[in-house]
Amino acid sequence: MMEKYPDEILNDLKIDFEQDACQKLKVVDVATLLQHGFKPKAQILSPWLTSQSLSMIYAPRGVGKTHVSLGIAYAVASGDTFLKWHAPISKGVLFIDGEMPGAALQERVNKIIASSDKKVSAPLLFVTPDLQEYNIPDLGTVEGQNAIDQHITDEIELIIIDNLSSLVRSGRENEAESWLPIQEWALRLRAKGKSVLFIHHSGKSGSQRGTSRREDVLDTVINLKHPSDYSAEQGATFEVSFVKSRHLLGEDIKPFLAQLGTNELNNQSWLVQTLEESNYEKVIKLKNDGYEPKEICQELELHKSTVSRYLKKAREMGLLSDDE
Repeated sequence: MMEKYPDEILNDLKIDFEQDACQKLKVVDVATLLQHGFKPKAQILSPWLTSQSLSMIYAPRGVGKTHVSLGIAYAVASGDTFLKWHAPISKGVLFIDGEMPGAALQERVNKIIASSDKKVSAPLLFVTPDLQEYNIPDLGTVEGQNAIDQHITDEIELIIIDNLSSLVRSGRENEAESWLPIQEWALRLRAKGKSVLFIHHSGKSGSQRGTSRREDVLDTVINLKHPSDYSAEQGATFEVSFVKSRHLLGEDIKPFLAQLGTNELNNQSWLVQTLEESNYEKVIKLKNDGYEPKEICQELELHKSTVSRYLKKAREMGLLSDDE
């Protein structure tokens, strides 16, 4: 005689079966794989930020990470240009800020709007701590991720998380296992056609803080750092370098210098130079200020052959004040 189970046990078995069914892997042969209509990659912020991409920008405190993340958010939502990158068409953005005071966030966004010729033409949504009754939930937990998922509509194509340290409060940064819940969430978002940009801090070594396992699934990793001759009066001035870049080569990943200033209308404006152009100008200035080539090498952390080449070029152009 077949044993009869109580309804609560049957319900538990049903739940387990449904979970197993949900986790069942789908396997296809090569012909099916090649015939499947995967959505092609589209440029969100050319050349490096594409649809269904996972990326990270990291830098030490105070370098300008949030200037960059907000600049990217506005450019994507308005179809504008930021630094050397361009959004060919406006796309929806969800910006999750973990630590900036609401008034400061408001001020920065106002300045970006005032300096741009483009208006936002796609959703640009913000989550900020000062508007929450109980703070932003920990994005390292299922509850925190579900709270964000409710606001990721079909129109939202880019989620910016600024920054990991303030928004992911569970686990330990140096443990690879602590990164897994966030990685799984990001992969689920990618499978839904979304792109995720993580903003993070640098560690003492200069690389991104915590486990290097974070970079395994990322398509692009960008580092921001102050130039070697940086001084506080220069404000938001930093070198932009691609640490990891899938499918990008040559000019697309060439490092450059970015500096935030103001234009003739007193609106904020970004000056962008290649590092070679910037270093060339610095070498000329130091030489004309009386520095010897060896001292220039030490000051700018450049190889002596590079300084020699720049000085030779400047001398030929008549740009050195101590030359006859």
